[in-house]
Amino acid sequence: MRHFLTLKDYTKEEILEILALGLEIKHEVKAKVFKPRLAHQTLAMIFEKSSTRTRVSFEVGMFQLGGHALFLSNRDIHLGRGEPVKDTARVISSMCDMVMIRTYEHSKLEEFASHSKVPVINGLSDSYHPVQLLADYMTMMECGKDINPVVAYVGDGNNMTHSWLMLAAKLGFELRVATPKGYECDPLIVIDAMELAQESGAKITITNDPKEAVVGASVVTTDTWISMGQEDEKTQRINDFKGYIVDEALMALAREDAIFLHCLPAYREVEVSEAVLEGKQSLILEEAENRLHAQKGLMVWLDKHR
Repeated sequence: MRHFLTLKDYTKEEILEILALGLEIKHEVKAKVFKPRLAHQTLAMIFEKSSTRTRVSFEVGMFQLGGHALFLSNRDIHLGRGEPVKDTARVISSMCDMVMIRTYEHSKLEEFASHSKVPVINGLSDSYHPVQLLADYMTMMECGKDINPVVAYVGDGNNMTHSWLMLAAKLGFELRVATPKGYECDPLIVIDAMELAQESGAKITITNDPKEAVVGASVVTTDTWISMGQEDEKTQRINDFKGYIVDEALMALAREDAIFLHCLPAYREVEVSEAVLEGKQSLILEEAENRLHAQKGLMVWLDKHR
């Protein structure tokens, strides 16, 4: 049995296999063909952090695969508050076929998975957001930007950045990360990525200069500067991130055919300009839809590898 907590746990071949399966299922759905690959199975969705795309994509995905998704907010269950995580994990995994958790502490995910009898999927933690990277790379594949890509990530050294580091290190492409001083990635995750990059041939650059990162890039991506739980830091962060907005001037440094990605929600004229977000290079809506298809590929793959 396999869990999906971080891309670090997967080989290049396995990641591409999951994505190929997701694309196959996507093509079927576009042709109105719905195969009940997970018929009568139940996905428990545990949300300690709310999300539009995560809930809709997993719930719709499970329905289209012939199964059922069960929404559980932190008001519905006692995960980590009054009941040990291991008890919640053992009970839910005895009744459901798969569990998706969107939470704060990555350690809670690891603890839950260690006691679960069924596959556990990371729907987002403070350390990683691997399902989003499946959707991002699927979007790159569909427009040919997976061929010798140069990806520039501009913004906060957060869970999205960590996941880009792992994806690049596993698949062997070039990634340039630009963050303000004081907002760099977790150094232990960077060390892991650099070690993996030596095996895959990935080229990873860490800088504090967004222009250096974006010059000649084929993919430019960013994320919100103020993640859930950081609202009290909003004024300070906006000040510290001056010069890191992905606007038309910054995008002009990338390749002429470069694409722009953002996992959403996006705060317009903060981390990205309205012109870029709504411009012809932006694939944010295709990227958002691919959460549905990539995650269906993932759930079917996990079911096959119990």
